[in-house]
Amino acid sequence: MVDVVGVKFKDAGKVYYFGPGGVQVQRGDHVIVETARGLEYGTVTMGNREVPEEEIVTPLKDIVRVATEADAQKHLQNLEKRDRAMQLCQEKIDAHALEMKLVDVEYTFDNSKVVFYFTADGRVDFRELVKDLAAVFRMRIELRQIGVRDEAKMLGGVGNCGRGLCCHTWLREFEPVSIKMAKVQNLSLNPTKISGICGRLMCCLKYENDLYAKLKKGMPNTGERVKTPDGKAIVVDTNILESTVKTRLILEEASPENDNEEKLSTEFYVYDKDEIRRQNKKNNGKKGKGRGKNSGSELDQMDSETKKEIEQLMKD
Repeated sequence: MVDVVGVKFKDAGKVYYFGPGGVQVQRGDHVIVETARGLEYGTVTMGNREVPEEEIVTPLKDIVRVATEADAQKHLQNLEKRDRAMQLCQEKIDAHALEMKLVDVEYTFDNSKVVFYFTADGRVDFRELVKDLAAVFRMRIELRQIGVRDEAKMLGGVGNCGRGLCCHTWLREFEPVSIKMAKVQNLSLNPTKISGICGRLMCCLKYENDLYAKLKKGMPNTGERVKTPDGKAIVVDTNILESTVKTRLILEEASPENDNEEKLSTEFYVYDKDEIRRQNKKNNGKKGKGRGKNSGSELDQMDSETKKEIEQLMKD
């Protein structure tokens, strides 16, 4: 076990481990630490605690010192310089006619480096831009290209739920999200309904996915034939959270010999999952046919990777 202190540099940023260096700190204290970018001003999110050695990325650097009032003032001054740096950088970007979007600017605590974050559709040749910025700021310049999810995390905003974006307010790290999670939860596959303002699948699809996957085990598919206490039936709909199945009873089965069609009850019968017995666990295809009427226009709106994933799921 190793004695560590957890420090973060942004409100919803990742927590990094540092050695206490003989200093006792509490959650909420501000400290000065040394990182790969230089000295940084951070906030303690986890006081002195022992963690397994395998969770530590060596070498573990110690806390330099507890932040003083002068350190806090210097940190505020660095934040105030951000707007001016954004303006100057944007002017240089426009002057060089570069296809890039400036997102954010950060000064290291010791002013040894200034980092500019941007998004772009592809690679950008910003060598001349770096030279111009270095001449203005007279310090090391770093331009870092980020993705659209990172952009949303930095800028923030309001999600479809009406609350602040999870990634900006509390979510420390992004987790993989797939279109299959939306399917498991019986959500619409319309990209406008399951995508965040970043244009990617919403992070919240991950939150309840494990519970839905657990509850869905043993549930029949729509269109599947099952045995019920009242006889054979066809599944019309399922309610995963209530573990119930809505069906229509088969009053008369189809007979190819007599050219008779299958007759179903006009009324719906609802059963608990434990009350039915599945006959054929494979979907008979009716659900896929129904969805196919509107799926074309929705698929056209999706990026190639998501479109490929949905097409594979519909085949399965």
